[in-house]
Amino acid sequence: MSLHLSPTFRDALSGADRALAGMWVCSGSPLVAEICAGSGLDWLLIDMEHSPNGLESVLAQLQAVAAYPVSPVVRVPIGDVVTLKQVLDLGAQNILVPMVSSAEEAAQLVEAVRYPPRGRRGVGSALARSARWNRVDDYLANADEHVSLFVQVETVEGVEAAGTIAAVDGIDGVFVGPSDLAASMGLLGQQTHADVAAAVVRAFDAVLAAGKPVGVNAFDPAAAQSYVDAGAGFVLVGADVAVLARASESLAARWVAASDGNRSSY
Repeated sequence: MSLHLSPTFRDALSGADRALAGMWVCSGSPLVAEICAGSGLDWLLIDMEHSPNGLESVLAQLQAVAAYPVSPVVRVPIGDVVTLKQVLDLGAQNILVPMVSSAEEAAQLVEAVRYPPRGRRGVGSALARSARWNRVDDYLANADEHVSLFVQVETVEGVEAAGTIAAVDGIDGVFVGPSDLAASMGLLGQQTHADVAAAVVRAFDAVLAAGKPVGVNAFDPAAAQSYVDAGAGFVLVGADVAVLARASESLAARWVAASDGNRSSY
């Protein structure tokens, strides 16, 4: 029996004629991940950095979204060789590593996701979902075709090094994080500040000049559109937990606050 894996997010970006819109999946819930996967969005970011996600829950979410035409990207909490090996073995084909601020760090990450002699990824394909338990022909020889690696630039140093980071062979794209970038610039919580936006666009220009796609996180629709206009090829425009929080608040405002106001007028 021979099985075929889905195209990578790198492949989706290379074939796109518009910016690809995605959302965070931070709930840790396979059910919520599946709901989001069927929404019509292009990609999902399953987050292990700021969310209650471990290996088991990430596996369940990857399985839940596999039936849908959406690209799941897993953000690992750290670019550790062991963590990357485990997440890849779960079958994650698209990896995002946070807090990368130099080309040297980027090169180490490329090594971590590649098998020897090109890298240091541990070999366990016969035991793992990545190769569908050796049901994918020549997985070891062709593993690089099945894995795309993205890194997140979110510091002042990272912005300055964005071009050299993007130029590293094996880095498939750069994702800019305005929230941590704002904090790095002394503007905590002000990710739409003009200076932060300008730094994001500087990073865009450097990454695009290196010939790689660039993405960004922007929940504000106006900010998201401005970044698309500036060259972003993939954008996170929302999060499952944020959508639930705002929608439930809207329900409360309509049915609880309004009712309380009516009672107080009697």
